[in-house]
Amino acid sequence: MRMLPNILPEKSRRGFLKIAAAAAVVPALAAGVRALGPRGKLYDGQLDVMGAVSELALWHEDPAVAGRAIGQVRAEVARLNGIFSLTRDDSEISRLNRDGFLDNPSWELRDVLGVGRRFSELSSGAFDISVQPLWQLYAAHFWPDPGKSGANKSTDIDADARRLAERLVDYRLIDIGSRRIKFGRPGMGVTLNSIGQGFVADRIAGMLGEQGFQHVYADLGETRLVGDHPDGRPWRIGLRDPKDPARFGRMLDLEDIGLAVSGGCGTQFEETGRYHHIFDPRTGLSAAKMTAIAVTAPRAMIANGLATSIYVAGREQAAKILGAHSGAKAVITTEGGEWLASQADGSFAAFSA
Repeated sequence: MRMLPNILPEKSRRGFLKIAAAAAVVPALAAGVRALGPRGKLYDGQLDVMGAVSELALWHEDPAVAGRAIGQVRAEVARLNGIFSLTRDDSEISRLNRDGFLDNPSWELRDVLGVGRRFSELSSGAFDISVQPLWQLYAAHFWPDPGKSGANKSTDIDADARRLAERLVDYRLIDIGSRRIKFGRPGMGVTLNSIGQGFVADRIAGMLGEQGFQHVYADLGETRLVGDHPDGRPWRIGLRDPKDPARFGRMLDLEDIGLAVSGGCGTQFEETGRYHHIFDPRTGLSAAKMTAIAVTAPRAMIANGLATSIYVAGREQAAKILGAHSGAKAVITTEGGEWLASQADGSFAAFSA
């Protein structure tokens, strides 16, 4: 843990002004942050959440209290990584994917799997946590193991992806029991990156809120804000322009809310951007109906699931999916570069700052 002075130095500003792994969202704290008050100070630290470098910032007047809280956060994140992280061979999700079943699963894993099922049903299958075999297929194709002498390089990745999706991608084949989780077919696998990071962000925000922290910025794969900015204004969140990551496309003023962004620019398998990490589970191909979407909702996990669902399903399904969760709002970036914000009647109109 390190304590930052009342005025954020340039190095710390650059730490905040970063492109998130899932999409282009950054807190706009670079434009002259005023003194945070005579007593409160900023404490921040980096964390590994499900394999992604994440950031936490909180304000408190007592360094001992802040230090103790950040230590508790690190311990809780480590525990949750032991459930959700695909980068740990011993995590619950890795063992489930390896063996095809998991006995005595944690309530957290069952809960998030259940949320994933509900988003699948809401989006008519556009959202599906069982797309992990597609990730493995694309990674083997575009990033082959040098030791295998190109054995993973198929001549028609699109056809391979379609066949694999038909055979192994189907959320309905996951049996979520209280004592055992089991896949219906050998070779299936799940990823919870589309909602698990939101779950972690909500959990950490809840912990800190219960301890009395009133100003928290948690970018733990997805963003969760507690309260307002410590200088008495809303948090200013900049949405980067997907076509020009060097500039902000739009700014959002947010308080005490979750934020998630989905876009193909997050992880791309090759330089054209046609093949990226957000798959349409119904076709096996990378989704291509919009450029990016940002969703706000009372919980980061809900924002996370809504953003992925709408990004895959497309703008024509956005009103139905978004309307299923009270308080959720969205900003869509179209292929033509337009920025559209959700309206009360479910329509989308030109974004106005």
